[in-house]
Amino acid sequence: MNNKIKCPNCGHSFDVEEAISGKLEAHFQSEYEKKISEQSEKFNQEKKKLEEEKQNLQEQKNKHDEIIKAELAKILDQEKQKIEKTTLEAYEEKIKSLEEENEKRKTENKSLKEMEVALLRRENELKEKQDELNLQVEKQILERQKEIEDKARAKERAGFELEKVKLLKQIDDNKKLAEEMKRKAEQGSMQLQGEVLELAIEDLLSRTYPFDKIQEVPKGVRGADTIQTVVNAMQQECGTIVYESKRTKNYSGDWIEKLKQDQLTCKADIAVLVTETYPNDMDKFGERNGVWICGFHEVKSLSFVLREMLIKTHLIKLSQENKGDKMELLYNYLTSTEFVQNINRIVENYDAMLSQLNSEKKAMTKIWATREKQIWVVQENISALFGSIKGIAGKELETSNILQLPDTEVKEL
Repeated sequence: MNNKIKCPNCGHSFDVEEAISGKLEAHFQSEYEKKISEQSEKFNQEKKKLEEEKQNLQEQKNKHDEIIKAELAKILDQEKQKIEKTTLEAYEEKIKSLEEENEKRKTENKSLKEMEVALLRRENELKEKQDELNLQVEKQILERQKEIEDKARAKERAGFELEKVKLLKQIDDNKKLAEEMKRKAEQGSMQLQGEVLELAIEDLLSRTYPFDKIQEVPKGVRGADTIQTVVNAMQQECGTIVYESKRTKNYSGDWIEKLKQDQLTCKADIAVLVTETYPNDMDKFGERNGVWICGFHEVKSLSFVLREMLIKTHLIKLSQENKGDKMELLYNYLTSTEFVQNINRIVENYDAMLSQLNSEKKAMTKIWATREKQIWVVQENISALFGSIKGIAGKELETSNILQLPDTEVKEL
């Protein structure tokens, strides 16, 4: 079946069905778009209406929220006022209670203070009465004492003045006598102390140097206290040392000049001042203006060195006779600072060696005593052991000397 149609104008042929379907399609398409347009317009109207309703609803909601907020604020304000009122009432009640308590305490304190004031007033009154009573008693005692004293004075006044003058004179005489006796006793004591020191120096020199000549200067004779004439092993006099002793609390610079004058008088080679008090710038032995100064505990050491120096000087003099230049050099050396320093070092070393020797003697004596005691303990233990064995063995041990020690004593050195 041929469904095609040819156009009489252009001669173009086309299918009938396609033409009809295209027309229908266009028609339906037009109708569809029309309905779509109508529906769209209707939808837009509904949408616009819905938005208006939504806006109205939102406005109503906002108004309602504002109303609710206003109501809520009002309620909160009311509740706040109620709470504040309740709190204020409670606070005022508390304040009132505290004020009442404070007033009560004030009242009590006032009462206590009044009681305290009354007590203090009573105490002061009692104290005043006691003081008044004491004054009255004291006044009565003084009056009675004065009365007794007046009677006694009236009775003894005649003889009292005479006895008083006599007693005062006796007291004054006794005071003068006591002062005179004290002065004499002090002089005697100082003189006695000086003589004791002189004797001690003489005894020390005599025991230390038995071959030297130790002479005491007689009392009343101008000069020092003791003169030591040094004698060597060949029994030759090598020189003299003069000693002056002072035993006072204060040092005097005049002692040196006096001793130097005594040295010239005695024609001594060396002068030594033995004193208990040194000059302010000295604390041990030393040389001052040609005079040696030392304490009693330093006499032995210093005299030893000075004595050796005189002996050596004497030997030099013997070997250098007729040699004035060398003797002058020797004299210059002996009076120089170097010689004094050497003497000081020799004396210090001598004292140190002597002190060390004494310490060693004491230590060895202690060691020997300990060893001797240990030996005696061993001997006693062995004797006890031998006795026990002998008691067990009987006569069989009598001929044996195995456990017997010789009955000897430790020999002293």
